[in-house]
Amino acid sequence: MKSTKYLETLSDKSVEELNVELVNAKKELFNLRFQNATNQLDNTARINEVRKNIARVLTVMSQRKWENGEKPQGKKTKRNRLASEKAGR
Repeated sequence: MKSTKYLETLSDKSVEELNVELVNAKKELFNLRFQNATNQLDNTARINEVRKNIARVLTVMSQRKWENGEKPQGKKTKRNRLASEKAGR
């Protein structure tokens, strides 16, 4: 599926449907990695395709949060945590 068509289908989905899509994509990626490790995977390019689809879903979810006035939270890394502690947050 072309990425533009995939993005159009994602933009039509609700947040709950996007969460289901994300979970399914992560399960598929896990299975693909497992098949790759056991040399059962024929199409290794599918791994990169699924990874990009996960990123697309996360991007659409993040855009929805911005549209609703929420600020999406980034990853909680040690650097971010230390910077917020210095700022007194």
